[in-house]
Amino acid sequence: MCGIVGLTGHSPVNQAIYEALTVVQHRGQDAAGIMTCEDDRFFLRKSNGLVRDVFQQEHMLRLRGNMGIGHCRYPTAGSSSSSEAQPLYTNSPYGIALAHNGNLTNASELRDLLYREDLRHLNTESDSEILLNVFAHELQRIGKLKLSVEDVFQAVSAVHHRCRGGYASVALINGYGLVAFRDPWGIRPLVFGSRETEHGKEYMVASESVALDVLGFKMIRDVAPGEGIIIDQSGELHTRQCAESPSANPCLFEFVYFARPDSIIDDVSVYKARLRMGDTLAEKVVREWGEHDIDVVVPIPDTSRTAALQVAFQLGVKYREGFMKNRYIGRTFIMPGQKQRKKSVRQKLNAIDLEFRGKNVLLIDDSIVRGTTSRQIIQMARDAGARKVYFASAAPPVRYPNVYGIDMPAAEELIAHQRDTQAICELIGADKLVYQDLPDLIEAVHQGNSRIKGFDTSVFDGQYVTGDVDDAYLAQLAQERSDAAKQGKYAEYRGIIDLHNAS
Repeated sequence: MCGIVGLTGHSPVNQAIYEALTVVQHRGQDAAGIMTCEDDRFFLRKSNGLVRDVFQQEHMLRLRGNMGIGHCRYPTAGSSSSSEAQPLYTNSPYGIALAHNGNLTNASELRDLLYREDLRHLNTESDSEILLNVFAHELQRIGKLKLSVEDVFQAVSAVHHRCRGGYASVALINGYGLVAFRDPWGIRPLVFGSRETEHGKEYMVASESVALDVLGFKMIRDVAPGEGIIIDQSGELHTRQCAESPSANPCLFEFVYFARPDSIIDDVSVYKARLRMGDTLAEKVVREWGEHDIDVVVPIPDTSRTAALQVAFQLGVKYREGFMKNRYIGRTFIMPGQKQRKKSVRQKLNAIDLEFRGKNVLLIDDSIVRGTTSRQIIQMARDAGARKVYFASAAPPVRYPNVYGIDMPAAEELIAHQRDTQAICELIGADKLVYQDLPDLIEAVHQGNSRIKGFDTSVFDGQYVTGDVDDAYLAQLAQERSDAAKQGKYAEYRGIIDLHNAS
């Protein structure tokens, strides 16, 4: 999962892109990068780390130009090497830079075709580099020194024809302008907006609407599934549907966990969707429990707060903040190994004894992935003196890996894989466990925009909307995403850093 930003203006855009990346930092804390363009030259700064650590004053001064793109990343099946930090660049044709959020499900096939038929070299394991080179090759096939709007949209159409999976991308074409496009299924989010300045209109593309809000851009709308957006060097906006059969299937997990609550995705308020998740979760607690003995509802910060507030309200019990969070620890379900994840949970959260001692506590979380975090938090509540610890998830059981850009682990590492609710409850050590039902979750989001006909619900039901995910693909993905594989990549990365520090 990553955050992307693209901006065209009438003055230097480096500071605005930096600020936008800090707003979408929750989407990626592994690496960050900015590429700008001025007078037919690209300027790049990227490295591993948080946005605030990657960019110092000396770097910002070198990022010249009124047009640029930015990226912050979590690694998915790729490594944590700084070579895979984005934006990525190819010099042929024209000079093209690209930043990408998502995952291509036919990456292996495309990698082979790019080498054997398109004669293009790939230097990383990143599927983002594959997407960049597919786009570049399609532009090269046009064979023109000067591109037209039609040419660029034709290349975007060809990308949609060749690439499968979830992807939202922003690209810079030297001498031409900014291009953005979204996969034909609309799995990964992408929005665009504008603002008026004394010199004219400026445009911005971003993963989430909150980035537009913070920089004073007025949201125009979401980029439609399959749509291409062009802002040329003269500042003119062009839009076109570039896919043959687009169909909106936004990722349901964006609304559960990844997106900021103050964002609007596909015309759905994430905040209001999470309120509705709390309503339906409370209804299920009442339906399954009847006369409950819950004394207090406590959210597991931060994502579950909105739903937990509604659960407490609907149940007529107290809502209390029982855990204090250290905000300088990353999201634990994506960390490279169980040992590191366990250590991080204790570093990240600390219980307030007064809110637990002698009480029957209902803990609310947005979801349960591996169960490692849930088990430790339940034990923390018991250690703080809770009499009984109940647990509720605002999402249904996560039983299948995500293949469209969220680094969920191999199926065997998911606690709900081939287990029922009672078995999971025993494993995490809760006195009772309640999961949201999938139809209720879908309805909670769908109420925000009745025009959406479907969602990517694959992590809950194993139904992959692109239709090209089979057992062989999932087995290969499991090999790449297992804890053992991640530990190897993490050790390799740490070795590089240690060698660099020693020198």
